[in-house]
Amino acid sequence: MPHAFSRPTAYVERVLEVVEAIPPGRVMSYGDIAEYLGEAGPRQVGAVMSAWGGAVCWWRVIRADGSPPSGHEVEALAHYAAEATPMRPSGDRVDMRRAAWDGEAPPERMGQPESDG
Repeated sequence: MPHAFSRPTAYVERVLEVVEAIPPGRVMSYGDIAEYLGEAGPRQVGAVMSAWGGAVCWWRVIRADGSPPSGHEVEALAHYAAEATPMRPSGDRVDMRRAAWDGEAPPERMGQPESDG
């Protein structure tokens, strides 16, 4: 049975654009991305990341409790350390209050018009 996202769709491209826009040291949850896009939900974002996330900064997309993607914890934690991502005192989860990115000021590559000043 083929995966729901066996070929990149416009939705897949939109999810990946948001992920690529997340600045180093910041994160978004799967649900945050769905809410930002105004469509689908965290499971659909997770399906996109599972099928296509390897090409983008996947470690910046996490569960709402700050946990890194399952099965990729060690690699994700190394990325968080390299990017100085704020972590919880336990060191195994991102501090969502300090690290969450709300999509403010998305870069022009997301199709947003640049202001003329």
